[in-house]
Amino acid sequence: MIISQTPYRVSFAGGGTDLPAFYKSEYGAVLSVAVQKHMYVCLSKRFEPSVRVAYSKTEIAETRDDVQHTIVKAALKMVDLGPHMEIVTIGDVPAGTGMGSSSTLTVGLLNALYAMKGQIVSGKRLAEQACQIEIDILGSPIGKQDQYAAAFGGFNYIRFNPDESVDVQPVPCNPDTLTEIERRTLILYTEKKRDANDILKKQSDGSGERDKQRVLREMRDLASEMRAVVSGRGNVDEFCRLMHVGWELKRSLGFGISDTQIDEWYDAARKAGAQGGKLLGAGGGGFLYLLAPPEKHEGIRAALGNPRTLPFQIDRLGSRIIFIS
Repeated sequence: MIISQTPYRVSFAGGGTDLPAFYKSEYGAVLSVAVQKHMYVCLSKRFEPSVRVAYSKTEIAETRDDVQHTIVKAALKMVDLGPHMEIVTIGDVPAGTGMGSSSTLTVGLLNALYAMKGQIVSGKRLAEQACQIEIDILGSPIGKQDQYAAAFGGFNYIRFNPDESVDVQPVPCNPDTLTEIERRTLILYTEKKRDANDILKKQSDGSGERDKQRVLREMRDLASEMRAVVSGRGNVDEFCRLMHVGWELKRSLGFGISDTQIDEWYDAARKAGAQGGKLLGAGGGGFLYLLAPPEKHEGIRAALGNPRTLPFQIDRLGSRIIFIS
């Protein structure tokens, strides 16, 4: 039996510039961090001549070609381990909430499959093959940041180049700076799930418009600016201010990224003391990420009706194997 543990991610800036509609003409870049919320993939050989996959539902298929879960089916074909497999996935957060769950699953599953074959695979290879499965094989209209964040872990500036290469650059931060970001972070659940593919397809289709390109370019450059202010000793107040600038840019794109309720939540949070924030992921729902002095957190939650919160802590590690039997 093999168990892999793979972190979800929080993206601070640059989301959307990792789509080929943008980075094919000029480089894209994001600033993101892996968090200590994980996807676990448990993998074992199965005695019966079938494939069993357990996630939000349970499948038993005669062959891997009969598996309904598209990511699992594609990964089983990519890493051929034979027909008799048992796969169980457990996630710390729900799918469709903006923390990169599908890519986290893909990376973690590939890692577990290779471990079952006795192979140690680099984070770069895991990310590349996860992109191949999700984007090339399954045709999802998504970007590349989630796969690299899950595979590498830590706090990174990730650059997406027109030649399809990806550079992962760890951000050199003082530990006290990272601790202060953790202290100020407040993640609230909007109770709204959404299909990110719909929003990302609209964004891809509309990214060629001149005004949209200008905004995306500003969002990309903001990722670099935020990396600079948080590096070294760090300026967390300026980091928070730039988070607000980034959200104003992102929701100006349209594409269903925000709506009236989300705007009301964000504005109420700002009035209650939030310094900056954004919706995680493509937008439309999921988790609202806020930065505020810790003494303001209770008042912000009260102003928003005391929604459920998600603890936040940075994960320095990427996808890893935590159990082998």
